[in-house]
Amino acid sequence: MKRLTQTLAFCLLTVFTAVAQKNYVSEVWVSDLGNGKYKNPVLYADYSDPDACRVGDDFYMTSSSFNCLPGLQILHSKDLVNWTIIGAAVPNALSPIETPERPEHGNRVWAPAIRHHNGEFYIFWGDPDQGAFMVKAKDPKGPWSEPVLVKAGKGIIDTCPFWDEDGKVYMVHAYAGSRAGLKSVITICELNAEATKAITPSRIIFDGHEAHQTCEGPKMYKRNDYYYIFHPAGGVPTGWQVVLRSKNIYGPYEWKTVLAQGNSPVNGPHQGAWVDTPTGEDWFLHFQDVGAYGRIMHLQPMKWVNDWPVIGIDKDGDGCGEPVLTYKKPNVGKTYPICTPQESDEFDGYTLSPQWQWHANINEKWAYYAGDKSYVRLYSYPVVEDYKNLWDVANLLLQKTPSDNFTATMKLTFSPNQKNKGERTGLVVMGRDYAGLVLENTDKGLVLSQVECDRADKGKPEEVKATVDLSQNTVYLKVRFSCDGKKIKGSEGGHDLIVMCNFSYSLDGKKYESLGVPFQAREGQWIGAKVGMFCTRPAIKTNDGGWADVDWFRITKK
Repeated sequence: MKRLTQTLAFCLLTVFTAVAQKNYVSEVWVSDLGNGKYKNPVLYADYSDPDACRVGDDFYMTSSSFNCLPGLQILHSKDLVNWTIIGAAVPNALSPIETPERPEHGNRVWAPAIRHHNGEFYIFWGDPDQGAFMVKAKDPKGPWSEPVLVKAGKGIIDTCPFWDEDGKVYMVHAYAGSRAGLKSVITICELNAEATKAITPSRIIFDGHEAHQTCEGPKMYKRNDYYYIFHPAGGVPTGWQVVLRSKNIYGPYEWKTVLAQGNSPVNGPHQGAWVDTPTGEDWFLHFQDVGAYGRIMHLQPMKWVNDWPVIGIDKDGDGCGEPVLTYKKPNVGKTYPICTPQESDEFDGYTLSPQWQWHANINEKWAYYAGDKSYVRLYSYPVVEDYKNLWDVANLLLQKTPSDNFTATMKLTFSPNQKNKGERTGLVVMGRDYAGLVLENTDKGLVLSQVECDRADKGKPEEVKATVDLSQNTVYLKVRFSCDGKKIKGSEGGHDLIVMCNFSYSLDGKKYESLGVPFQAREGQWIGAKVGMFCTRPAIKTNDGGWADVDWFRITKK
C-alpha cells in the first residue's frame, strides 16, 4: 500500500510539474501585454541566432548553444509571443568528447536551422572546427538522433537545409573567417536524399565583401518560383538584414536590404527566421545584441511587396523597414494563455529542468535530482589540474538572464567533506568577468566570500572583496541585476548595456545583508552572462567529496 501511495504521489507530482512548467509566467519579463498587443523583445534572454518553423498550429524555435549542454534548447509557441522550453536536441554531449572536464567557450554549436520535412524535424548547425552537423526527430520534445557529420570542413557555419520541389536536397552555409580564412560569402551544396551527406562541393553563390561585409547566417526558402536566402550582414551588434533572390538555386542572385535599425533604438536587427501563421500572416524573428544580457529575441511584422519581403515598419517606403517596439500580436486564429520560458526552480523533479545548462559536456556524477526531497544535490567535483578560475570549470549549472532588472535568490545547504579543505559552492554570475558568493570549507571553518574575477577568460585569478565567517551551513544567497539603459561607450557600436550586480546573503531567509562590492556583468564567449551555481573541490585524488543541496532557485522582481 505504501508503495502504491508513493507511486500515485510520484505520478501526480510529475503531472503537476509538467502543468506548472507549461503555464510558467515570469515575474520579470512578459512580452504579451494582455490587450492584443506585445512588446519587444519577446524573449529578453540570450536566444542568439534564433531559427523557427511552423508545423500546423505550432511554432518551434531553437538557437545557438555553443558549449552549453543540454544543447539546442527547443522552445514551443502557439502565437510567436508566448514561449516555453520543451526540451533540447543535444541532451548530454557533443562528440568527439575530447575535453569532457573543460568548457570549450564559444565553440561547438553555432547558428542552427530547424525545419520540418516529411513528418520529421531536422536541425542543422555548423561547428566551426569540424563542419556541418544534423540531428532529426519525429517529436520536437525528443528523442533526437545522434549528430551526423553532413559535411566536414574547417570554418563551415550557419548551415540550413532546403528540400526543393524536384526532390533534390541542398544546404546553404557561410564560413567563419577565424577558421576558414575566408568570410563574407554565402555558399550552397547538394545533399543526398536522406540529408545526411554532402554529395557536391560547396559553390559560392554570393560575395558580400563590397556591399554586405560579414554576411553569414543564411536561411533558404522558396516563394512564387523565387529562391530566397535571408542573411544578416554588418556584424553582430551593428548589422542589418539582407535578402537575396533568384529563379535559379545557384544564382545569380539580386539583393535588397530589408531591415535596419533606422531611427529605432534596436541596434543590429538581423539573423533569424521567416515564419507564417495559419491565417496567412508573415513574421520575422531576429536578435539584438545588448552586451552582458546577450542576444535577445525580437518579433517583427513582415509583408511582401513586388516579391520582396519588407520587415518591420517601412516609414519612408524604400522597401527597408525598421524594428517595432510594440505591435498587434500575430493573428493565429485563436487566443492562447500567457506563458514564458521557465526560470525559477523548486527542484521537485527527477531530471534537470529545461532552463538549466551545464558549461560543458555533462558528467553524470555532477548532480542528484532528488525530487522527492525537493532539492538538487551538487557533488563537489575536482577542478582541472591547471585551474586558474571558474572559467576553467565545466560543472557550472547556469541559466540565461531573463530580463533587464531582476533578482536571483537561492537556498543552499553545504555539507563539505571535512578531510578536503578547499571545497567550494555558491552563487555565480558568469562571463568573461565573473563574480559571486562562495562558501568555502577552510581550516577555520565555513567562510562566505564575495569574489570577483576580472578577465577570467585571460586566466586572471579571483579576488576576494569581502568575507564573513559562518556558524551554520544553510545560507540564502542573492544577486540583484540592475540596468537603467545606460551603455558602454567603448563597446562595438556603443550598444552594450551597463549591467550592475549587487550581492547579499541571509541566515534566515528574511533579513539580508549586503556583501562585497557592486559588480559590472560582462558577456561570455558569444553568449550573454549567465547566473547559477556550482560545487567544486581542489584537483586532488580522493575517493569521495562533499556536496551542496540547493533547495530552490527563484527569479523575482525584488
